[in-house]
Amino acid sequence: MTTGNPQMTWCPPFWTPPISTISRWLSTSNPTRAGMTSLCMTTSSTSLTRCQLRLFFLPLLRYGSHGAFYRYKNSMGKSLPLFYIYDSYLTSPEAWAHLLTPNGPHSIRNTPYDGVFIALLVEEGHTHDILAAGFDGMYTYFASNGFSFGSSHQNWKAVKNFCDANNLMFIPSVGPGYIDTSIRPWNNHNTRNRVNGKYYETALQAALTVRPEIVSITSFNEWHEGTQIEKAIPKKTPTRLYLDYLPHQPSLYLELTRRWAEHFIKEKEQWLM
Repeated sequence: MTTGNPQMTWCPPFWTPPISTISRWLSTSNPTRAGMTSLCMTTSSTSLTRCQLRLFFLPLLRYGSHGAFYRYKNSMGKSLPLFYIYDSYLTSPEAWAHLLTPNGPHSIRNTPYDGVFIALLVEEGHTHDILAAGFDGMYTYFASNGFSFGSSHQNWKAVKNFCDANNLMFIPSVGPGYIDTSIRPWNNHNTRNRVNGKYYETALQAALTVRPEIVSITSFNEWHEGTQIEKAIPKKTPTRLYLDYLPHQPSLYLELTRRWAEHFIKEKEQWLM
């Protein structure tokens, strides 16, 4: 996302308009029109752009009252929308804290735009940044075990302990495998073979071992990164050979997901006893 042309007219530093004004801005089709390119003035990494804030507010304005809109009940008993924020570390903890801490100068806590905000954990030092920023928790996203500190299964226990000590959620992310060499030919070292479902199950077991409240599945059927879990049959085009699940059924990973989801629910019931 861009902050637009620096010669444009900017809003005053860390100025927060009335909710009615935010609603009007977010109803426009162009998120970077002159004069309203940034909700926070500066172009440095300490600011949050209007484009970024739009990602939070727009779903709430359009769909927040719908019964199908997912909400998570937090420790205070409030049912709030849950946001996973990718590359959250690109914005400084100080900028996030303006919005996400209860006493921040432009806090959205206890407002119609409050939510459960989950930051991306990549490096070990991000744990303290996420805490200082006022996030509600952290997730690891990457499906390749060992790719980052956060995505390495061996670190999940320590991360969970940190989160428990600081009243944060830890959401480990799992995937069925990983291969993106069709779009990133240089990245072969991060390929993770599915091993007929064993890689997926190993990741799921590692996640459940630390007793998380939520486990996220990094997939969204991204065939170009080899993380799909939807049904698959053998398929070849002139430029690509799609990976299938033979000798297993096309629904292998959906079945594994269902089985582990049921196991997760039973495990959580025992944790709470």
